[in-house]
Amino acid sequence: MDTQIVIHPILNDHYPQILDLILPIQQIEFNVPVTLEGQPDLLDIETHYHNTGGGFWGAKNGDELVGSIALISVGHKAGAIRKMFVKKEFRGKETGTAQQLLDILIEYCKEKEITDLYLGTVDMLKAAHRFYEKNGFVKMKSEKMPDYFPRMMGENVYYHLLIK
Repeated sequence: MDTQIVIHPILNDHYPQILDLILPIQQIEFNVPVTLEGQPDLLDIETHYHNTGGGFWGAKNGDELVGSIALISVGHKAGAIRKMFVKKEFRGKETGTAQQLLDILIEYCKEKEITDLYLGTVDMLKAAHRFYEKNGFVKMKSEKMPDYFPRMMGENVYYHLLIK
């Protein structure tokens, strides 16, 4: 596969592509019972992410959006990773799409002096767990997560990364 992945900040004008990327992965590929109505942030990326000190980035192969990652700034020099999705055919080391997305987010955190990154995921996403652990994230018990971490429906596995 001939790929040229480029990472850019994503704004509201990309919402149709964002929906076309994220909803099928959630609903069809992983059978997570989540709807657009339960994710109003997807329709207003700028208000929910960029304007609050976080960000939303997309990985494009040409004009096609093939991956995404978002950061919510939660204060306390901390952030929460959200919306980390990569199309199946762009996963893995061959394209490095997920790694590029995470690297951009971590670099942004360093620039903004965010030192603690948190995320929640679901137990069935074993490849995601391996990816986060390979990148230095440490699994945490739910009750050890800070009270300012914004929880999402269905999450049951939590991680933390101390950014040096």
